[in-house]
Order: sequence, then C-alpha cells, then structure tokens
Amino acid sequence: MNALSTSSPAAATRPIAYRTSGHKHGPITRLTSPADLGQSLKPFVLLDLIDVSPATMQAIADRPLHPHSGIATVTLITEGHVRYEDPGKASGTLGYGGVEWMRAGGGVWHGKELSPGKAPRIQAFQLWLALRPDQENSAPVSRYIEAHDIPRTGPAHVILGRHGDAQSPVPAPEGINYLLVTLKPGESWTYQPPTGHSVGWLAIARGSLDAGTPLATGEMAVFEHGETPITLTSSGKENAVFILGSAEPHPYPLHLGHHSIHTSAQALAAGQRRILELEKKLRAAGDRRTESGSIPVFR
Repeated sequence: MNALSTSSPAAATRPIAYRTSGHKHGPITRLTSPADLGQSLKPFVLLDLIDVSPATMQAIADRPLHPHSGIATVTLITEGHVRYEDPGKASGTLGYGGVEWMRAGGGVWHGKELSPGKAPRIQAFQLWLALRPDQENSAPVSRYIEAHDIPRTGPAHVILGRHGDAQSPVPAPEGINYLLVTLKPGESWTYQPPTGHSVGWLAIARGSLDAGTPLATGEMAVFEHGETPITLTSSGKENAVFILGSAEPHPYPLHLGHHSIHTSAQALAAGQRRILELEKKLRAAGDRRTESGSIPVFR
C-alpha cells in the first residue's frame, strides 16, 4: 500500500488517505485484504480485480470448491460475461453490471457456480463484506441479478444499497452502498454519501480519474473518513469505469479463519463447525455438476 503524495485535493473533494495498486497473483490483483486495509475499511474487507481470458477463467473454475462463513461476497462483472445455472431457480448470463450475491452466513461451499461465456476477455471485481452478529451465522442466500435488473441513476449502477431514487434489488445489509460508475472523457460526477457513511473508497477498472490527484487503471483510492462529497472527473481519452463503496463503519473486531471472517471467536468456531458438517454432506451428495459445467453453491 502506498501513501498518498502531497499534491493538494481539488476544492470540495474529500482528500485521499491512501492509494494502492495491490498485489498481483496471475490474473487476480488483491487490492485489499482483511489483514491490512480491510481493518480500516470494514465492512469492506477484501477486494480482488480479476482480469482473465475464458480459458484462464476455466482454469480458475477447475480449482476445488472452498468454504466461507461470516461474510457476503459480491462478484461484479465489468467486461465480458459469464454464465450461471442454479437448478430449480434460474440460469442466464451476467454481463457488464451483472452481479452474483452470496451471503455465506453460517457456511457454504462454492467456487464453480460461474462458467465463462464466449467473450475474449472477462473482467470482474470480487468484494467481501463482513457481516454483523445477527447475520454472520444466518442461513446462506445466493442471488444472480442480471444487468438489466440493476437500477441506474445518472452514470451509476446501484449494485448495493440506495443512491438517489434507485434501490438495489440485492438483499444486502443496511448501511452499505456499492456503485459501478462510467464517466465519459471530461465528464465530472459528485457522490454525496448518505448520513453515517464515513467509510469511502474507489477502484478503477479502466480509464483514469482526477480525484484531486490523478488515479489510473488498476488503482484503489481510500478517502479520509467523513461524509464530505467525493468529486471525480474522467481525465483520459477513454471512458473511466470504476467502482465506489461507502458505508457506515463495521463496529466489530475481525476474527479471521481460513476463508471465514466473524465478529467473535465463538461465532468463528460455530461457522467452522458448520463448514465441516457441510463438507461431509457435500461428499455424500456426489456429482452435482450442471449441463453447463458449473457446480451450484452448496449450502
């Protein structure tokens, strides 16, 4: 993580506290994790930028299933498309602005529920949210919401929460906003956080932004805590595509397990017990692969 340079922020724009390009591991760039920046950004505790060809995504999808508990994951497509198939519920395609929402709650096994489409490139962000005590060991919930069902206000798709008159259909906890924004070259946009949303950040998928200091493709910027508006201008020759999150602070400690995050040691132990129970049931369930090659979330 790199500290902000000393350049002055633009007037009426919230200053940036940190900026980072993360750590790249093959096609995945980890921009923040629960052990570092996630501590100050909670409930936003992990953010990955995924940029792959369909063949590479298939290789990722071929990895073993893995468990989660205590968190919700949000997989947001910013380029290309992927397929989903949830037997007995729905199947379809997630393209730009499409979302997989998964509240792991008390425990799930997943990792193969999405399969690549025919696009030459697939880009996505995966975000982890720390859940509060009333949800961290609750029943799991999975939703696949296609782009045409995600509301939009101005240049912003409202992925989670409410912005202006638009309310996301994703059943996320209160007090969290997550937007996907596209600005044309030279276009400016101001985000006014709701009352209480003192946590704020953005990450750029494509293009560049002026946020009082220049920000480029692949960078994440963390704003100083507060509720001052955030003013941004697309500063390059192509559209700037970025995500922006704001939230009320998560007032609980993070107890970290393997793929799990909880608010207490007791809640973490309960989640890990449930994961072991599910693993036995998963093995007994046998081959659950769908016709498209995906394997639905096991919960």
